[in-house]
Amino acid sequence: MADPYATLGVSRGASEDEVKKAYRKLAKELHPDRNKDNPKAAERFSTVTQAYDLLMDKDKRARFDRGEIDAEGNPTSPFGAGFGGGGGGHPGGGFRPGGAQFDFGGGGDAGFEDILEGLFGGRAGGGFGGQQGGGGFSSGFGRRPPPAKGANVAYRLRVPFEDAAALKPQRIQLRDGGTIDLKLPKGVETGTQMRLAGKGDPGPGGTGDAIVTIEIEPHRFFTRDGDDVRLDLPVTLKEAVEGAGVRVPTPEGPVNLKVPAGSSSGKTLRLKGRGFHGKAGRGDQLVTLMIEIPADDPRLAEFVAGWSDEGNPRARLGV
Repeated sequence: MADPYATLGVSRGASEDEVKKAYRKLAKELHPDRNKDNPKAAERFSTVTQAYDLLMDKDKRARFDRGEIDAEGNPTSPFGAGFGGGGGGHPGGGFRPGGAQFDFGGGGDAGFEDILEGLFGGRAGGGFGGQQGGGGFSSGFGRRPPPAKGANVAYRLRVPFEDAAALKPQRIQLRDGGTIDLKLPKGVETGTQMRLAGKGDPGPGGTGDAIVTIEIEPHRFFTRDGDDVRLDLPVTLKEAVEGAGVRVPTPEGPVNLKVPAGSSSGKTLRLKGRGFHGKAGRGDQLVTLMIEIPADDPRLAEFVAGWSDEGNPRARLGV
């Protein structure tokens, strides 16, 4: 895979928000549902998702920036790309495709002799004589890289607005024909990714993972504002003037709301705990009143003709 920064079209210093924005734009353009006759778009979609996954993982991103891993998450050769074939699966190269690597005995603090032992299957001595302990490396490349795991598989899951707000479990069908029920996390939003261990492609070293990217569907009258849900609620002139109890839809069903007497269009009322489940708590539903004036009502026209209001509702606007 190419450089993940280049794949997403962002700079190395890009913030998480910039990475998310770039990914959403590309994912929307390349989504398989929109490119059913273009297999290359599906391939690019998978590549873009893999790049996003790496850059949104702070640890992996830092390791990539330091040159410790490549764009696919595989460790880079401790001697650079020119030693032992560059580590792309060469026996003794130190790691295998897919990201697994030899245990050099000391993790990041392994000594030079330990590294040579991991690469060549023996301890380092005083030369290259082929005798262990008597003057060189042990003969041969006795250790082979572990077999590679299968590839990860990218999925896109469209979630209804109400289900996302209420964190209702979602069922997804996998490529092998099986299904699995997903529990949505708090703070879920479009672009949220969920990893299903062992649900990718099979391989000689084990099965890869499934990477599920969430896309929350828009709603016909609800909109999201952070963890809050907004709704424009039509009310009659009589309800606004006299006050009334009205039924209001929420993502989890209708509830009663009291409209105060003398309410104007644009007045916003709050329903506590009727928004999205955020990581720090649940948001609210903000209900903005919109007074609907009936057209061609002779009684209303007659009333207004005989009524005068000397106030200026536009005074605060300076006109």
